[in-house]
Amino acid sequence: MRVLYRIAVVAAALVVATPGLAAQQGDTFPTKPVRFVVGFSPGSATDFTARTFGDKLSAMWGQPVVIENRSGAGSTLASASVAQATPDGHTLLVVSTSFAITAVLQGKNLPYDAIRDFRAVSQFGSTTGVMVVPPSLGVKSVKELIALAKEKKLLFGSAGAGSGLHMSTERFNLAAGIRTTHVGFKGQPEMNVEIVTGRVHYGFPSLGTSMHFIKDGRLLPLAVNTPKRSPHLPEVPAMIEILPNFERDAAHALMAPAKTPTSIVQKISRDIAKVAEMPDVKERMHVISFDLAPSTPEEYDKAVRKQIEVFGQVAKAAGLIAK
Repeated sequence: MRVLYRIAVVAAALVVATPGLAAQQGDTFPTKPVRFVVGFSPGSATDFTARTFGDKLSAMWGQPVVIENRSGAGSTLASASVAQATPDGHTLLVVSTSFAITAVLQGKNLPYDAIRDFRAVSQFGSTTGVMVVPPSLGVKSVKELIALAKEKKLLFGSAGAGSGLHMSTERFNLAAGIRTTHVGFKGQPEMNVEIVTGRVHYGFPSLGTSMHFIKDGRLLPLAVNTPKRSPHLPEVPAMIEILPNFERDAAHALMAPAKTPTSIVQKISRDIAKVAEMPDVKERMHVISFDLAPSTPEEYDKAVRKQIEVFGQVAKAAGLIAK
């Protein structure tokens, strides 16, 4: 009986101590360098977001935030590596909408489960995408591009099969009633170069990665994919002015391995919100027309699940997966 009594006392003590232990984990985090794993190449829009927030969080935490670019396979290489990482908050995944899209397109073929193996941390915000074409294509408006696509075979670029850019363009194609051929690249920088050369005919890069090509006349902007016009390109129409049924999702966010303690996840989320309020961060993200919109872990969890549902519907309509 004494043995049973001692076991009961120890068990009760553990129950009482666990909340305190969880809180302590959040208070002491981080205890070593933090890795932000990005599924796209350096210079991409997601990479820019990771580095902007990573620099500020590093100063706030007193620990380096190391950006690790693992591009390829529609960002699944990066996701797989984080899914298998130690769930202590020191290895995190910076995602775009490709995270949800890949879950739809590849499903059970993935080496991880997008819902079961990860937990949401926070959204950073959303990029402004811009439909661009090379001047050599000879079109000067979205309507002219649609007409040309109905006459000849056109190629569109993206940051890889299953990337947010891929799905955004498929959503445009559906809204426009055209069929074109997808060409995937490792990231936006490579895609932009191929559109500049005319080897690929159009795409939806972020404004941040394409603006210098637009300014020097090597890319022609036809429309932005935001609900309203961008202050950086006020003469360029929003896509919904031309195709009212066009929708897009271009969020960047942070995910953690599923078993990462809640206290750590909440601390990171709170700190991201603090960084988003910094004047220099607001200015830097405004320059690339990025809309800051940090969220709680619970809010972004709901957003990811909604994305998977919506992209599933789009993929079926575009013939990317079986109906």
